[in-house]
Amino acid sequence: MKLIGNAIVGQSGGPTAAINATLAGVIRGALAAEEIKTLYGAFNGVEGMLAGTICNLSEIFANEADIITLEHTPAAALGSCRLKLPKIGEKDEVYEKLFDFFRANDIRYFFYIGGNDSMDTVAKLSAYSANHDWKMNVMGVPKTIDCDLAGTDHTPGYGSAAKYIAASMQEILRDCAVYTVKAVTIVEIMGRDAGWLTCAAALPKDICGVAPDLIYLPERTFNYDEFYEDVAAALERHPNVVVAVSEGIRLADGTYVGEGSQSGAVDIFGHKYLSGTGKTLEQAVKGKLGCKVRSVELNILQRCASHVASETDLSESVAVGRAAVEGAVNGMTGRMMNFVREEGEEYKISIGSEDIQKIANAVRTVPDEFINERGNYVTDACIAYIKPLIMGEPKIEYKDGLPVHFEIKR
Repeated sequence: MKLIGNAIVGQSGGPTAAINATLAGVIRGALAAEEIKTLYGAFNGVEGMLAGTICNLSEIFANEADIITLEHTPAAALGSCRLKLPKIGEKDEVYEKLFDFFRANDIRYFFYIGGNDSMDTVAKLSAYSANHDWKMNVMGVPKTIDCDLAGTDHTPGYGSAAKYIAASMQEILRDCAVYTVKAVTIVEIMGRDAGWLTCAAALPKDICGVAPDLIYLPERTFNYDEFYEDVAAALERHPNVVVAVSEGIRLADGTYVGEGSQSGAVDIFGHKYLSGTGKTLEQAVKGKLGCKVRSVELNILQRCASHVASETDLSESVAVGRAAVEGAVNGMTGRMMNFVREEGEEYKISIGSEDIQKIANAVRTVPDEFINERGNYVTDACIAYIKPLIMGEPKIEYKDGLPVHFEIKR
């Protein structure tokens, strides 16, 4: 027996250039589903549900043109949060308040768009719902530029971030090549536990014949002596050396290279705040090799640069959001939608789902076959894996020279 009632969708974790495309997919799916009477949007994820700050997305997006604009709008249109739900049985008043909200608004379908920590929320709500008297289908919809979610070939948002990183790296390489003075440029790229984003820095090698000299990922222990050797050898080959590093590279004792430049504070999920890896290495190279050095931190531009988004990424993001709704109205619950890459030379994916309990709090790292033996670059297989994900340019609407975005009013 299918559930009849309302649905709610929230966005959580770090925003991306494609998270609103996934939201657009959920909206499209809900508008087409007879079982869903109204789709509500929660401002700032579960925080908004606890506070009762919601909006009627069925009304807001009655116009198809607005949904299209939403697809090309960066960041999270509903706002985001990083609220960690307590373990079931510890502070159940939080769950009781959430389920009072669900009952009061006849919420029978719950969709949460997010990454690793967001899937923890989905897993807990799914488990709580299964043992209580309010029947509700709970679905996780993947999102993260980090591409580190388990159970899926890649994640919505990664392709666009990878495209921005590759394009920026190509431009940095062109800029650095104009001088003959020996210099090292260190580019810091996001990635705490997985180096998927930093891998994308190698894409210009295959596409336009220029590439960074060295790439360092969190999957390999960082060694300063080997790093100095690598940089010195690169400087012997040519005067302008460019290095790409993940913000999460660590020393043998587990200490983050950039940890010393931060306060040591952690977020609600226990993650140390990271930034400054590039600057730390800049000072190290300057002190050891004595040459000109600068560091570049791409920072949040990696996740909000919708003007250079991947059409493949956006179209897949819309599709996975819609598939989540279709699965839920057909009885699916406690699952996260995923991408399955089909075998063959031509890139093709299908959309499936995975048990949320197998995904929550797991990290998918860059595999060994994608990293060279020295641990200072990626392999051709890695480049081949990423390349299809950045393909295609979306048709973006411009006004007076700037892209048009959609804002959901509060």
